Amino acid sequence: MTERMVGKQAPRFTMDAVLADKSFGKVSLEENMKQDKWTVLFFYPMDFTFVCPTEITAMSDRFDEFEDLDTEIIAVSTDTIHTHLAWINTAREDNGLGELKYPLAADTNHQISREYGVLIEEEGIALRGLFIINPEGEMQYQTVFHNNIGRDVDETLRVLQALQTGGLCPANWRPGQKTL
Repeated sequence: MTERMVGKQAPRFTMDAVLADKSFGKVSLEENMKQDKWTVLFFYPMDFTFVCPTEITAMSDRFDEFEDLDTEIIAVSTDTIHTHLAWINTAREDNGLGELKYPLAADTNHQISREYGVLIEEEGIALRGLFIINPEGEMQYQTVFHNNIGRDVDETLRVLQALQTGGLCPANWRPGQKTL
């Protein structure tokens, strides 16, 4: 049985990644925490698939909104950084990603996917998991679902904004509305 993560310290990580400028580098939760940033960490199954580019590019297209909320985005799969770069270098109209504004991290040893409870062991790929971590490293939100459904960027932003209010947000709360 999977252990509860929300309200606890998120598993720390440092991973190899393709950065927004297409260089190879590292991403780490600790670095985001040092910079007093929120982290949206999301896992997807594989590069060069059909649903994944729709959500990865949708998040990138809305990156400025996350940046305005002092939030870093990190996408993760079990593919290598070289496969990530090839996918980024493939045009969107050819089922690629084109330019991205945030890093794609490589969890090639499956350690991080396993620690976050999204690894499909027998396939070596991750489920679609999305985690919002506050600047203190505490897991604030998690959702994991089947790989045939893409994420909703509006909902991710809404939840992030709700968490950042520090208040109690009722069902269907939207930014600018009163909290309870």
